[in-house]
Amino acid sequence: MANKRDYYEVMGLNKNASESEIKKAFRKLAKKYHPDVNPGDKAAEMKFKEINEAYEVLANKESRARYDQFGHAGVDPNFGGAAQGGSPFGVDFNFQDIFQDFFGGGFGGGFGGTRRKTDPNAPRRGSDSEAILNISFEEAAKGCKKYVSYKFIDTCKNCRGTGSLSRNSQACANCKGSGQVVSSQRTAFGVIQTVNTCSRCSGKGAVITNPCRDCSGDGFVQNSKKVEISVPAGIDSDHVLKVNGHGNAGKNGGPAGDLHVYISVRPHPIFERKGFDVWCDIPFTLTQVSLGDEVVVPTLDGKVKYKIHEGTQPGDIFKLSGKGIKNLNNHSRGDQYIRVNVEIPRNLSTKQKEILKEFDKYSNGKNYQKRKNFIDKIRGLFLD
Repeated sequence: MANKRDYYEVMGLNKNASESEIKKAFRKLAKKYHPDVNPGDKAAEMKFKEINEAYEVLANKESRARYDQFGHAGVDPNFGGAAQGGSPFGVDFNFQDIFQDFFGGGFGGGFGGTRRKTDPNAPRRGSDSEAILNISFEEAAKGCKKYVSYKFIDTCKNCRGTGSLSRNSQACANCKGSGQVVSSQRTAFGVIQTVNTCSRCSGKGAVITNPCRDCSGDGFVQNSKKVEISVPAGIDSDHVLKVNGHGNAGKNGGPAGDLHVYISVRPHPIFERKGFDVWCDIPFTLTQVSLGDEVVVPTLDGKVKYKIHEGTQPGDIFKLSGKGIKNLNNHSRGDQYIRVNVEIPRNLSTKQKEILKEFDKYSNGKNYQKRKNFIDKIRGLFLD
């Protein structure tokens, strides 16, 4: 534990970072250091594990509070039951609450009042878990089924989530089983009562006397899971797929959260995506574009034949309708665009050079219209 870096430093955040800033930083770093993006890179793998560990602590309000107060010892299950101590922050009132207490009770009965907190023993939905799925260009375009492996917080099987091996607990002596401690303060307006969550039992009203060794009395452990998901055709990088009920376990019998799968599409060697259209640069020979030719063009559906006309120019674009990517929102498909590149021949033999010189001898302005127009413009400039 002594060699661990500060979790905020790992995430590139300050201690006042919001929940959204923590989540945003995790997504950015996880995508950069994910093992699928860095195959065989042990340093990236270790960095990814470090980021995961930091995020699991900082993304949870309770564990973050313990970490802010006690450091790594507060979230290490092997460090003397630090997770048992509960949150030291229990005050749950503000000026709005005070005024509500004042006027809600009427003037005749004095000013006091208390505000009850949400029952900590009530069922609570689990938080959402996250995973990154790397897929190929073709898989994104056509859709596929993939298995996703991820980590999540699961209910401890040994104690069934109670945190106690004996399944029993005793009433907290500090709050007498209520889970709350009421404090009173006399002011010029009367006596103001505030409700604090009991720091000893964390508001549960009971203290575990025989904590489970598997979960250190927390009732939850980290597990790994593999789940199959359907990737719809037309999906792209940064899209998020939600798998209901596959997130972190709920508390007190509450439902599990969801799994959010962030999609990362690997680049294609020849295709480029723009919306639902596909672009492809194809090199042609000087003879092909000069005389025209029937060529074979690669598409997502396989090879197709296409006839380029005589005199095709570099940079010309032709379209293959309906050969793009399926639209996520309807049944239509994008198009495929072919951009013409003309490769100028190199390493010419003596015979080839002679043939080109002979060709050039019989060339005129009709063969090179752009060049003729350019020369005419130059002559006009010099005449001025």
